[in-house]
Amino acid sequence: MKAIQYSDYGDSSVIHLNQVDKPQPKENEILIKVAATTVNPFDMKLRSGMFKGQILINMPYVPGSDASGTVESIGSGVSRLKVGDKVFAGNSGGTYAEYVAVKEDNTALIPKNMNLNEAASLVIPLVTSYTFLVQGGELKAGQKVLIHGAAGGVGSIMVQMAKALGAYVIGTASGDGVALAKSLGADDVIDHKKQDFTSLVKDVDLVIDLAGGETQTKSFQVVKKGGKLLSAVMPPSEDMANQYHITAKFMSSEPSHKKLEFGAELVEEGKIKIQIAKVMKLEEAAKAQDLVSAGGLNGKVVLVVSE
Repeated sequence: MKAIQYSDYGDSSVIHLNQVDKPQPKENEILIKVAATTVNPFDMKLRSGMFKGQILINMPYVPGSDASGTVESIGSGVSRLKVGDKVFAGNSGGTYAEYVAVKEDNTALIPKNMNLNEAASLVIPLVTSYTFLVQGGELKAGQKVLIHGAAGGVGSIMVQMAKALGAYVIGTASGDGVALAKSLGADDVIDHKKQDFTSLVKDVDLVIDLAGGETQTKSFQVVKKGGKLLSAVMPPSEDMANQYHITAKFMSSEPSHKKLEFGAELVEEGKIKIQIAKVMKLEEAAKAQDLVSAGGLNGKVVLVVSE
């Protein structure tokens, strides 16, 4: 089968399209014939060697954290899914390929009103949004949440999920992203390149940090006492958390069918709409990664693997 691989850390020039062995599903795994995958910022961080020593990968490595496609075969112990099902899934690598073996627990049926390209673009945003809003944030109806990066691939879905949960949603964005975040239901949107959010926002129950850096540091002052600041990009300062009497932590998102099914239900109810910035071919993976690395995109970049 064809797959994107790299054999050393570096820039996008290390990426190549190769022929590799087709995987076989083990116990509690399914084999997916991949229709589409997407490019996530984590893909480039891993490729650059940022996590060398923290995350062990075997070279040559097939990147990719999400996939949509059709169940080709199933391993022993699989009970929820069957051959022929249209599914989307999260995985720790291996999805930039024609086939990928994934745990059944990390896989769900795609939303009935989505095609496979659209479903692929939802995996990481749905999993991340559930992890931060429901699991970590314990967001309740009537609470206020501030989402930094509200027009990005993850942020745009998070805004919609937060609204579906009944929250008052404030987002930060820039350029065309301001209008996009408003159109997705955000109650207030702040252009972070023209406005200082700390002068416009106060006493929020929850801040979701998808930006890091100075944005994260300044966010402490807008959270009410007893509130939470959750970051997807860097560990927040414990000293500042104590100073402001809030909970602040870095979180990572693990895929599960429960999270995907929760999101899929909202999609089918029309409460979440996808945002795709660009659709490209698997063979264009290097170019696609550079595009995402450059930033400024509103929505996900999808890599089509098979029609």
